Amino acid sequence: MRLRDRSLPDFPWDSLAGAKARAQQHPDGIVDLSVGTPVDPTPELGRRVLAAASDAPGYPTTWGTPALRSAIVNHLADRWASVPVDDEGVLPVIGTKELVAALPHLLGLGPDDVVVIPRIAYPTYEVGVRLVGAAVVACDDPAEIADLRPALVWINSPANPHGVILSADELAAWVRYCRERGAVLASDECYGEFGWDAEPVSVLHRSVNGGVLDGLLAVFSLSKRSNLAGYRAGFVAGDTELVSDLRELRKHAGGIVPGPVQAAMAALLADSTHVTEQRERYRRRRDVLRPALEASGFRIEHSEGSLYLWCSRDEPGRSSVDWLAERGILVAPGDFYGPESGDFVRVGLTATDERIAAAASRLS
Repeated sequence: MRLRDRSLPDFPWDSLAGAKARAQQHPDGIVDLSVGTPVDPTPELGRRVLAAASDAPGYPTTWGTPALRSAIVNHLADRWASVPVDDEGVLPVIGTKELVAALPHLLGLGPDDVVVIPRIAYPTYEVGVRLVGAAVVACDDPAEIADLRPALVWINSPANPHGVILSADELAAWVRYCRERGAVLASDECYGEFGWDAEPVSVLHRSVNGGVLDGLLAVFSLSKRSNLAGYRAGFVAGDTELVSDLRELRKHAGGIVPGPVQAAMAALLADSTHVTEQRERYRRRRDVLRPALEASGFRIEHSEGSLYLWCSRDEPGRSSVDWLAERGILVAPGDFYGPESGDFVRVGLTATDERIAAAASRLS
């Protein structure tokens, strides 16, 4: 017996097997810049707190410990200048990818519904829509879909893969659009700590939402800011009624972040020193890799935020993947992220200083 066909695409990174094999043949080894997985150490503070909380014989709570909820609320106020978020308006999740994929289902969407996603987008937005059989519309400007009445709209700033950062006015336009239609606006802000050419703004900020959180969900992750990808640690915050409904559904489904991970999250959300250090690591790597790519014929577009460089040599992206693979460098083709991205590649900054330097040397 096989699972019911949901017309899901093949897992994109599987298609890079040939390019990866070529890159691995380089005498100095592969430089894998195709994924966004952190490579730097998890902060010692997080590891120490995790170990101290490791005697955890009982079930943790779906809602999160009071200490974690308080840490989330304080973090949102201190870092993102959010309007006040109720204790019931925050919820830890098992990494944000599972929430992105599950949100259409948790909201009860189905074949009669429409979900809007960015034109160039993290593939899991569309996967979540396909899982419930809803329709997908790709759009970056609410004025272009004035006649549409979607049930859910995803926005992403700073964006994966191309690093676009939406202004407060652009975010506010999406808020107005969704509220006029009764749609949920889900704002993926997982790369919020990494703005290079502009400062990211949260949808939770008063300048964006007018002081109320009705219809809004903001999604955050500790994977990149705290090198916590292996812990699967994220959270969602916003409209109290929406978040409370998600919490009750996740109670039934067993969507629970492990207790020791909750303890580590609380400690790391209260600490900004390690975030500053990590941001500077990525800034240095960006400063090394960007000019090397440009000198080798790539044009960098957008890339004002996030952990990637969005590059093109005005040729099919797969040709650029092959060209780089011959030099032992593996990157992601733009076609992973939508039909309008075929001439681009996404180059990650998530490699060690030594590997970034190796890539730059090979490009020059």
